[in-house]
Amino acid sequence: MGRLEGKVAFVTGAARGQGRSHALKLAAEGANIIAVDVSEQVATVPYPTATANDLKETVRLVEALDRRIIADQADVRDLAALKNVVDVGVAEFGRLDIVLANAGISTPAPTLEMSEETWQTMIDINLTGVWKTVVASVPHIQAGGRGGAVVITSSLAAIFSNPNTAHYSAAKAGLVGFMKVLAKELAPQSIRVNTIHPTTVATDMILNDPTYRLFRPDLENPTREDFAVAARRLNKLPVVATQVEDISAAVLYLVSEDGRYVTGTTHVIDAGGAL
Repeated sequence: MGRLEGKVAFVTGAARGQGRSHALKLAAEGANIIAVDVSEQVATVPYPTATANDLKETVRLVEALDRRIIADQADVRDLAALKNVVDVGVAEFGRLDIVLANAGISTPAPTLEMSEETWQTMIDINLTGVWKTVVASVPHIQAGGRGGAVVITSSLAAIFSNPNTAHYSAAKAGLVGFMKVLAKELAPQSIRVNTIHPTTVATDMILNDPTYRLFRPDLENPTREDFAVAARRLNKLPVVATQVEDISAAVLYLVSEDGRYVTGTTHVIDAGGAL
């Protein structure tokens, strides 16, 4: 028996990266999965966002673990679409126990030079999208009356600032306040709410030219190795970036019985980056 046998988890941003890893980790522990991600390019994002084929691969990998999955395209900016996918999933699986509000973007830009669209899209996805995710899903946990867990993906950027990330840091810091209020509101129903705060993670959101330039503004065309030099300085442990599996292990702790008394916390996985 896995630690999540018989439970159901809703994961946003599940097509690749951390979201796919979380879905697979929870499925390996016995959970069935409800998954969403975008299928079209997000206009302001300077790297390729997820595709329908990426989400199909997540479905294949979950099913290979002999677990069931309901997956569909939905943008976290679209509350009606989120509700529709969650409602279909709960109707199929009969319950919801876990919500992973993971979907997010990165669009580095100088604070006084970024466009209004760049700022607004960041807030709409990385902050408001989490609220919409919770609104679409948590009532199903409440209806079950069994308690449950919500994990919101924030960032080290909510704790330790870097230039050209004002919109990202504002959104990720806002999630902490949101989490603390939600944790208080849901605690009487034994629904726990926590944020996770990763440092650099080796995903498509990080391993791209705009991020390399963010970390190495001193170079005109920095390479991945140039990025690695700067990332090693950020992380006090001798690593360039954590792996998605490292973050998924923290998520599993928070949503399983191992973390049954943990709520309202900022769970940092930063390789010492905040020191």
